Amino acid sequence: SSSQRHGYCTLGEAFNRLDFSSAIQDIRRFNYVVKLLQLIAKSQLTSLSGAAQKNYFNILDKIVRKVMEDQYNPRLIKDLLQDLSSTLCILIRGVGKSVLVGNINIWICRLETILLWQQQLKNLQMNKQVNNGLTLSDLPLHMLNNILYRFSDGWDIITLGQVTPTLYMLSEDRQLWKKLCQYHFAEKQFCRHLIPSEKGHIDWKLMYFALQKYYPIKEQYGDTLHFCRHCSILFWK
Repeated sequence: SSSQRHGYCTLGEAFNRLDFSSAIQDIRRFNYVVKLLQLIAKSQLTSLSGAAQKNYFNILDKIVRKVMEDQYNPRLIKDLLQDLSSTLCILIRGVGKSVLVGNINIWICRLETILLWQQQLKNLQMNKQVNNGLTLSDLPLHMLNNILYRFSDGWDIITLGQVTPTLYMLSEDRQLWKKLCQYHFAEKQFCRHLIPSEKGHIDWKLMYFALQKYYPIKEQYGDTLHFCRHCSILFWK
């Protein structure tokens, strides 16, 4: 109903025109691109044109290569590949009922490539930095605590807490998990799912993971896309 003229008619056209290949090299935009690919994998893959689908897998290939080289956020890519492989399995089985652009053998090869990527990421060994200087364990408690309070993902807090006994103690802090719950969820939401501990206090750590099952967590991106109403184009700020 709008009189404004938008520059993109379909998701595939917008996907092809945006420079995602360069965007994944920018840490501020990497998570955004991966999440977009994950959303497309879940529900919009068949709506892409043949050119857009080819572009999709080219970008995905570059993302996997970057993760293998830089070892940046492999868990995020594992989730993307898991959703994509599940979608492709369903589409390939029901190829007569679904719209798949291109030969079915191409899609089977793509699925095999995804399974290979998953195995490579599973076998990925994180490089250990050899440095005789200051280490994470040498930082004072208030700085370690400040690092933990900067995390927005509960699993990142748990993973860091497994590094040393000191970090484990800090990662179990009730106030830390309370702040995390308050950041991601509204007060009405966690009031409906209160989980008291044996001592009668609220177990905020359990609360966080319980609420995650019912409500989406707040996404964080360093840089997001914008739409210009005058030029009718999408752009990075």
